[in-house]
Amino acid sequence: MADFQSYISIFLICQISTILIWVFSKSPRAKSHLPPSPYALPIIGHLHLLSPTPHHAFQKLSIQYGPVFRVLMGSVPCVVACSAETASQFLKTNENSFLDRPQNSALDYLSYGSKDFAFIAYGPYWKFMKKIVMSQLLNGTTLDLLHSVRQDEINQFMISLSQNARDGKPVDLGGELVKMTNNVISRMIMSERCSEKESEAKDVRKLVAEINEMAGKFNLSDYIWWFKNLDLQGIGKKLKDIRRRYDELIERIIKEHEEARKHEMGSQGKDLLTILLNIAEDESMEIGLTKDNIKALIMVILKHFT
Repeated sequence: MADFQSYISIFLICQISTILIWVFSKSPRAKSHLPPSPYALPIIGHLHLLSPTPHHAFQKLSIQYGPVFRVLMGSVPCVVACSAETASQFLKTNENSFLDRPQNSALDYLSYGSKDFAFIAYGPYWKFMKKIVMSQLLNGTTLDLLHSVRQDEINQFMISLSQNARDGKPVDLGGELVKMTNNVISRMIMSERCSEKESEAKDVRKLVAEINEMAGKFNLSDYIWWFKNLDLQGIGKKLKDIRRRYDELIERIIKEHEEARKHEMGSQGKDLLTILLNIAEDESMEIGLTKDNIKALIMVILKHFT
């Protein structure tokens, strides 16, 4: 009996939602300030029009509805700009109105509740982190300090190529360049080479690949509010596993850095993680960094540069 009542409730909600969407779409007042839009289906909106490649679908829709039109990605209203002129209006003329990224539950969870720099909302913390990144992490002094890391990895890359040439061994040049780049980034961030231990390096590469995959995966719960608290695709379970493994890795590295810093009181920082730990302990900073902020920021750097 309870199940029957639940089905009746869901059916009534669907019917009422359909009627409200239809009434609202027919309202002249509702349409007066909105771009044109194709007919939307209840619940899924225009998602059925966007497969298999959304950018091709948008181009076809722009032929019928013009360079600016509106679509519903499930429950999420979106405006599409399909010309250079209209894109300029969004990205330059009205830049401040479009600074924030749309909500992504996978990135929010992986970054410890959006405590990173790349995906947080525009505001005081974003401004503070931008200043930290530009003035302390990527400034000339820090890059000069880490020049020896880059030079050492290039030398090791050349030595490896020469050794393989002498031995007559084939070389996957693309793979070796990727390995060298990953080693440079990893050493600059946390003074560890990605390829120091092949088994551990493989785990790190797999972890970064999984983070990138989950960050770009289409998640129904982000677009259809009916599924917000449901894990129909099993994404939530995978995210918990990925963050657990990342947390174990980064916790170990942070503890090693904290132990090393106890014996290097005069050090200004030999990698980016050390610099971030120094900033977290600086009480004069306008905004304090937590360990979760540091973990999230390191994850973003690994995600984008390895």
